[in-house]
Amino acid sequence: MLFSSLYKAAILAASLVSAAPAHVHNEHKRNLVIVTETETVVVTASAPLVIAGASTTVSLDTVNTDFAQSSSYATIVKQAQVTGSAAVVDTTTLSSNTEVDSTETAVAVTTSVADTTSTSSSSSTSVSTSTSSSTSLSKGKGITYSPYTAAGGCKSLAQIKTDFERLTDYEIIRLYGVDCSQVEFVLQAKSSSQKLFLGIYFVDAIEAGISEIASAIESYGSWDDVYTVSIGNELVNDGEATVAQVAEYVSTGRSALTAAGYTGPVVSVDTHVATINNPGLCSISDYVAINAHAYFDYYTEAEDAGSWLLLQIQRVWSACGGAKNVYVTETGWPHQGDTYGVAVASLEAQASAISSIVSVVGDDAILFNAFDDLWKADGAQNCEKYWGINH
Repeated sequence: MLFSSLYKAAILAASLVSAAPAHVHNEHKRNLVIVTETETVVVTASAPLVIAGASTTVSLDTVNTDFAQSSSYATIVKQAQVTGSAAVVDTTTLSSNTEVDSTETAVAVTTSVADTTSTSSSSSTSVSTSTSSSTSLSKGKGITYSPYTAAGGCKSLAQIKTDFERLTDYEIIRLYGVDCSQVEFVLQAKSSSQKLFLGIYFVDAIEAGISEIASAIESYGSWDDVYTVSIGNELVNDGEATVAQVAEYVSTGRSALTAAGYTGPVVSVDTHVATINNPGLCSISDYVAINAHAYFDYYTEAEDAGSWLLLQIQRVWSACGGAKNVYVTETGWPHQGDTYGVAVASLEAQASAISSIVSVVGDDAILFNAFDDLWKADGAQNCEKYWGINH
């Protein structure tokens, strides 16, 4: 595995800073994640998240605005429980020197209402009506690819070959699964210099998935075409598996891959927050593979996406004891959707974010996504369909 000198230099100096189709492989989740000096609490809610505090009760979508109107210091999650269809958390008021960090929704700890108000913004929709491809985007080392039509069907070999004519600048192509004959088709569509980051998405069919990969490799390529194989995607973050279960899945996958003749890296991908909160994930993979998106950090502008991402790499590396390299397997910025704090979803913002990411951590990140995923539901911030870099 080759990692950029910029990444290594930064890591050495780093210190820890306190009705869609079934193949929804990479839909983003809404997590409220609060990190303090003493504990971390992650609450995942598909239904509205309600925060009950001493002086205010707010929903997830309006948490920052409503806290700005509170007369007390911002509150921080101390205990969490799921009741019915909504996650409800109890809060406790803390002093202003407590640092609060979040991937997707951060409750700012400030000393006055004015301070919070200055960084708060109610959610509004910024929809780009342009379909022009005139916005120039920087090219990174790798990019993710989904083999589905706008209606959710499987793209043909001819369609995938056409797509790949626009992806020749990327060294690594990440796939999430084996359905739709995607491994077979992509092996035929890619150039000889491109490598594949393959994935087993359904962990109840690991050996069957690896058998399909091996068959495609035998017919249309070699194991030299494979950069990495991942077993599972964001399983801990989504509450679908424990760290121990992920370890079992990776062990099963590694054994099947070895038997098929593969000797390269095997990983399980999760979010950077899930990895920080569950450092047991670090020892499972041959290197630490994370998904991280600056857009879901309420206080990060597009032009700062690269710096934000480097900080998350540093935090994960520190949480993992500096024992393994950290590689970002999914990061990007939507070109359409809601404005989320200072994060604007537009073509211009996407270009700025991608340029920043490529400039700061380009050799250590796979961009998300090659094309828009119009088969998805609108999802969080109404942006799930619109992460495509090739417009």
